[in-house]
Amino acid sequence: MFHRAIVETIAQRMREPRRFMQIVLGPRQTGKTTAVNQALELTDVPSLYREVGEHGETADWVRAQWYQARSLIHESNESALLVIDEIQYVKGWADAVKALWDEDARAGIDLRVVLTGSSATLLKSGMSESLAGRFELIRCTHWSYAECREAFGFSLDEFLYFGGYPGAASLIDDESRWASYITDSIIESSIAKDVLALEDVRNPALLRRLFYLGAPYSAQEVSYRKLLGRLDDRGNTATIAHYLDLLAQAGMMSGLLKFDPKLLREKSSSPRLLVHNTALMTAAYGQRRRFLLEDPELKGRLVESAVGAYLVARAAEEGFSVNWWREGNREVDFVVSDEFHATAIEVKSGRVKSTGGLTEFVLRFPRARTLVVGSPECSLEDFLLGHVDLF
Repeated sequence: MFHRAIVETIAQRMREPRRFMQIVLGPRQTGKTTAVNQALELTDVPSLYREVGEHGETADWVRAQWYQARSLIHESNESALLVIDEIQYVKGWADAVKALWDEDARAGIDLRVVLTGSSATLLKSGMSESLAGRFELIRCTHWSYAECREAFGFSLDEFLYFGGYPGAASLIDDESRWASYITDSIIESSIAKDVLALEDVRNPALLRRLFYLGAPYSAQEVSYRKLLGRLDDRGNTATIAHYLDLLAQAGMMSGLLKFDPKLLREKSSSPRLLVHNTALMTAAYGQRRRFLLEDPELKGRLVESAVGAYLVARAAEEGFSVNWWREGNREVDFVVSDEFHATAIEVKSGRVKSTGGLTEFVLRFPRARTLVVGSPECSLEDFLLGHVDLF
């Protein structure tokens, strides 16, 4: 059975003496539960695994599981492991976990704790408010091309079109069934369960329409006002920006901001929409999806979306920023940067594009590195396989 690299990371943390609780965080249907269960098979620590139902549980339920896990520790077992899957469905989970964790610390109890969740916004609020200094974060990102090629035998075009959801891989020979699975089990479930059910969203219909409008525009700059016009809504641009942030936290779609080292214009710039998994773009195209690999312009957007999604996934793990850049008609597809470095990335995707963006960018930012994905020196396949350094 295929094991992602994250499995060994989780298993290693499970084997270590109790220091920090481990929180496995990632979008819906990226294999968090599978990875945790595979990691459990690689450890010999007595364990208790519990999954929170979608209707939620109470803090008392968490305490009951914790006490049961403690009972696994006795003279022949000096340590034990508690895993709670989808912890975000427990109301008041962070305060309950903090109290129990601190009890164990005072009593010297070696109960190791792994929590998983798919609502990044809710988990992060709980972690920052109650659990500061008590946890380590393990990010479960969308699957890469390298992983899908090894696990499912995907070709490059199959990965571009069908994306990287492991549960959908067995359905790609029946495209209609695949599209229904992506829409019903991933898109609608993510919106309903990871955003609307857990966040204060005043206009749920607007957020849903924003995703279905925005996903086909992936890899394109769309102003907030244009989005409002197409959504036929009288809301304000701050609402759209907030909803894009919520969709990004759910691992669905971002509005990339324009690169500006001085941060003077970044927040006010028009976003470049980007799906976090090309399956979302393909499914949102509906009956027109068959043109995505045939039409050079549309395939170009699909390729750029795959490159952007790869960068967003790596950024989540490695801590750099992903932006885009334009000045006049000179444009750079992506800019990745950290505190010390910046790399401008142009994607040669087959569609007609304005030229000179990289040259203009380097004139303005002389210390930046440039990278052309799709060139003889950096093929699309090598880039998506992770064979190319970003900095």
